[in-house]
Amino acid sequence: MDFSSSCGGGGSDHRQIEESKPLLGEMSATEGNKMGAALCRRGVHCSGMRYKLLQEGDIQVCVIRHPRTFLSKILTSKFLRRWEPHHLTLADNSLTSATPTGYMENSISYSSIEDVQLLSWENAPKYCLQLTIPGGTVLLQAANSYLRDQWFHSLQWKKKIYKYKKVLSNPSRLEVVLKEIRTLVDMALTSPLQDESIHQAPLEIVSKLLSENNNLTTQEHENIIVALAPLLENNHPPPDLCEFFCKHCRERPRSMVVIEVFTPVVQRILKHNMDFGKCPRLRLFTQEYILALNELNAGMEVVKKFIHSMHGPTGQCPHPRVLPNLVAVCLAAIYSCYEEFINSRDNSPSLKEIRNGCQQPCDRKPNLPLRLLHTSPDLVSQEATLTESRLKSVIVTSNEIHVEVERNNTANQKMTANVGNDSEPNLIDCLMVSPTCSTMSIELSAQADRILGCYVEILKMLSDYDDWRPALASLLQPIPFPKEALAHEKFTKELKYVIQRFAEDPRQEVHSCLLSVRAGKDGWFQLYSPGGVACDDDGELFASMVHILMGSCYKTKKFLLSLAENKLGPCMLLALRGNQTMVEILCLMLEYNIIDNKDTQLQIISTLESTDVGKKMYEQLCDRQRELKELQRKGGPTRLTLPSKSTDADLARLLSSGSFGNLENLSLAFTNVTSACAEHLIKLPSLKQLNLWSTQFGDAGLRLLSEHLTMLQVLNLCETPVTDAGLLALSSMKSLCSLNMNSTKLTADTYEDLKAKLPNLKEVDVRYTEAW
Repeated sequence: MDFSSSCGGGGSDHRQIEESKPLLGEMSATEGNKMGAALCRRGVHCSGMRYKLLQEGDIQVCVIRHPRTFLSKILTSKFLRRWEPHHLTLADNSLTSATPTGYMENSISYSSIEDVQLLSWENAPKYCLQLTIPGGTVLLQAANSYLRDQWFHSLQWKKKIYKYKKVLSNPSRLEVVLKEIRTLVDMALTSPLQDESIHQAPLEIVSKLLSENNNLTTQEHENIIVALAPLLENNHPPPDLCEFFCKHCRERPRSMVVIEVFTPVVQRILKHNMDFGKCPRLRLFTQEYILALNELNAGMEVVKKFIHSMHGPTGQCPHPRVLPNLVAVCLAAIYSCYEEFINSRDNSPSLKEIRNGCQQPCDRKPNLPLRLLHTSPDLVSQEATLTESRLKSVIVTSNEIHVEVERNNTANQKMTANVGNDSEPNLIDCLMVSPTCSTMSIELSAQADRILGCYVEILKMLSDYDDWRPALASLLQPIPFPKEALAHEKFTKELKYVIQRFAEDPRQEVHSCLLSVRAGKDGWFQLYSPGGVACDDDGELFASMVHILMGSCYKTKKFLLSLAENKLGPCMLLALRGNQTMVEILCLMLEYNIIDNKDTQLQIISTLESTDVGKKMYEQLCDRQRELKELQRKGGPTRLTLPSKSTDADLARLLSSGSFGNLENLSLAFTNVTSACAEHLIKLPSLKQLNLWSTQFGDAGLRLLSEHLTMLQVLNLCETPVTDAGLLALSSMKSLCSLNMNSTKLTADTYEDLKAKLPNLKEVDVRYTEAW
């Protein structure tokens, strides 16, 4: 197919976008005229009755042959006409019957139908339409006028589509092709048929045309795209057409067509696509379009404007599918940057190989070893038994990645000294282990590096929107990046901004996603902690994450225990440098008896006393411990009821006035206490019954109680503002035998969960709740 001789006749000349021209759909009147007549047809639509495209149906059929003799004329008169019932199917190329007998013994090809029209002469059969064929006429009689019109429009559509498939399957000149495409598009826009295939059929015809003709010039590409533009406004392009659009984005990223035609198409994809897994080429087209925007002179500023246009001007994005689709595009693009390293690691075929047919195993590339640039405490511990006095280089296979590690004799000797010792490792030695992260030397190509920079920047943009941040944190919580990306220093350094935004967000649904999605799997908290593969600072981000997590984590003791087991060295080092968050962490470890080893406790105390802020907090801790011992000393009442309207301060003042080691029953009903009083309640060692009826005690306090008062037997939460978030924490209080949740925000699912997890629960009040 040779279009070279006629490329100037099919449309106007679309020049490349200059920096001074408006972007993303903001065109002047002069520029709009340059886009050709096709873009002006976007407002042409059919009005009036709408019909669904018929694929099959029951109808009466009568065939009248052209009379050649006087006898045949008599036999074909309306008085002797015979009607046959048939179930007809409107196939792609012919009209066929499910029972090929009688009039419909042979199918009727659309090419043989000369005309389709409604019968309008006097005394014509009711609800009938006429197909003119060589040598006769086929009459179709429907049950009512609506069905007749539906058959009429469906047959016309099938006949015309068949014609365009034939015409465009063997084109000769570009101006003819463009004219037929425009006519086809107009026909689809003005058709009274209302069906998804009405707009998809022209796109598929043009898609096939483009796939079979690879010698088109760039200008011819643009002319065809402009001709299709009206159909693309409300329809996803088919897969082959997506490939064509991707090619155009790569070859002419500055073309006017990319901005003016592709922008509304990509916006529709991002707003309405439900699953890129079912249509991966839509995702690839979106990916190439964003890269084309990045190639403009303004670069990421244009991409930023596009992201803002997708979010909208308000504080809440009205389209729930935009963020998941953008994240899916970003993840796929970032994965493609490391595909070569991933394939060399697991010897699996690449996406390109799958598409083109996977190569034989003997042709595959050998594994590429990845060099570890910095030491990792985890790998140091694996070499603890080595006693060589010189530098040692070993090959360690970890998670299917070959890593070359260099160690020095000093670290080996220090770690070897603890081998065979059952006590905790020397924490001073732990502090000497460099917290620098383990990064792998990965060199990306220039193109991959540009792609990586573009899409990591988009993730940063997404994290700046407050309404998107919770969903973004949830999508990224499982760490959906390849191991090679996490080992790439440039990637983790750029992504650090996103993690920092999560750590700064006060909403629990955001910063809780820093933790691992399940036990036994690392989360962002572990990766960006000192010693983690992504940590590139002295623990500033780690301290920020610990601070925000401690403020909302109801399983405080469990979190502190995890820090003591895995990150005690970095915590002590940061406390030694005066970090107030880490000083508070060390004080809490002592207060909650997290550390059992006496030597370790003394080292923590020495660390606290080495700074002014640590010394002050440790003195306050000692004062609280003395008050706690006095409070928990055996003696005092077994039952206590606070007067109504009492506050948190009143409760604290009362409990500090003497010993309450024998207190088993405490009633705070109808007081003004809040969740803040939970800090005092958890210090009562013998408490078994607690009445919080009609107080402002909420979820935060309930979480704290569930972690410390595990021996509580009776709990009254009637008319308190607790919700499922706090009530679910009660599942750890196995001694509960009576629980009153009357008039709370309890749901049926949470109630069933509590019944299953509390075996001793005998008395439950759920009146005036959803579970009632």
